[in-house]
Amino acid sequence: MFYLSTRGHPDRKRFCDILLEGLAPDGGLYLPEHYPQVDAATLAKWRPLAYADLAFEVLSLFIDDIPAADLRAICRKTYSQEVFGTREIVPLRKLEDGPVAGARAPLYLEALSNGPTLAFKDMAMQLLGNLFEYELARRGEQLNILGATSGDTGSAAEYAMRGKHGVRVFMLSPNGRMSPFQQAQMFSLQDDNIHNIAVEGVFDDCQDIVKAVSGDLAFKRRYKIGTVNSINWARLLAQVVYYFAGYFQATANDTEKVSFTVPSGNFGNVCAGHVARMMGLPIDQLVVATNENDVLDEFFRTGVYRVRASADTHETSSPSMDISKASNFERFVFDLLGRDGARTRALFGDALAKDGRFDLGAEPAFGQAAQRYGFVSGKSTHADRLATIRDTFERLGVMIDPHTADAVKVAREHLSAGEPMIVLETALPIKFAQTIVEALGREPDRPARFDGIEQLPRRVTLMMADATAVQAYVVQNCK
Repeated sequence: MFYLSTRGHPDRKRFCDILLEGLAPDGGLYLPEHYPQVDAATLAKWRPLAYADLAFEVLSLFIDDIPAADLRAICRKTYSQEVFGTREIVPLRKLEDGPVAGARAPLYLEALSNGPTLAFKDMAMQLLGNLFEYELARRGEQLNILGATSGDTGSAAEYAMRGKHGVRVFMLSPNGRMSPFQQAQMFSLQDDNIHNIAVEGVFDDCQDIVKAVSGDLAFKRRYKIGTVNSINWARLLAQVVYYFAGYFQATANDTEKVSFTVPSGNFGNVCAGHVARMMGLPIDQLVVATNENDVLDEFFRTGVYRVRASADTHETSSPSMDISKASNFERFVFDLLGRDGARTRALFGDALAKDGRFDLGAEPAFGQAAQRYGFVSGKSTHADRLATIRDTFERLGVMIDPHTADAVKVAREHLSAGEPMIVLETALPIKFAQTIVEALGREPDRPARFDGIEQLPRRVTLMMADATAVQAYVVQNCK
């Protein structure tokens, strides 16, 4: 299996090379040259597998430069009951049968928040940490990870990489824009290989810095810069697995179809669903749920992709989705445009830099977003979140976090008669206690291991949104 850049760079690379590299040299994102196809016989064979073994089967279709025995061992080390606290790893819970003319539509919640940091990012980050450690040891090298987080990526990466040999983490986050619990999870870590940088700005500023530093090829090569954001293909690949796991739990046989609703900011989580669908998993719709930062919803309704300025990025009660530049969206547009690297480069490298927008609404390709690729979308507001959290708890006895509430609200707008709709849970409610208290008048349950975390000493550096300053900080801390 070889990988190519969405912007047309001629190089073709193996998995372990792009694992450590992140962005392609031309600023594009890596995708496989083709999506492996999964037929009915393969689905039937995979249906009874434990999650770790399912992960091995999916990953081995994309990874052929790690020996099979080693890859299987990495998957089993990652996806164990000891790490995720449940045998199923991503158990499915039926919320209700939604009212749809002709038949009820089952609405499910897929629990992705059983990992060490109580967020879905653990599902990929735990694997990434083990892959990094394995490959760096095999090469005798070190890696400096530069990442950006709007909330959950940072803590998931840091908990996965802390103490790992050969790895340093430099994590950028928007100062004051994460929940107190999210900040405490990250900033309380005292490990020598973990460096937190709070940037004066919004998540998009942090993400721009990561891309700028990764785009400085001389610096990137000298200081061995890698990334754990979902611009790293390995992280997105790990997320493909739980679409298969959710499908198998929601269906009785492989002729049935399901739909997924995914709370979306950077488009990585739902892009993994796109990959699963392209592989042949029987997915009907991929429903993109946004908050007030509705860049993606606007595109799927109109064909216009319009990046917002930092000042126009809303600070909301689902803060991990307060994103106005969806990096992984480039991967989908590349497929939408027939894998035309030159055209993708013109849109994401030129048009966005010049105009901050592009418009595909009048093009035949835009119609394929829903017809061929299954994408539809919807939007949720603060009032919607509160109402959905309250309704789901009072009527169904289930407490959900604000991001999951955005998805549940939008999922109910896209139910199809008789077809399961699976909502991907984002995090446990404790990570966003203030909104839960506003909705329910009570604190969410807190796992005992996180008691008093907000009072722990903090280790964080405040910095202006300046790529040069971040580079200098990396150099200083690599000595």
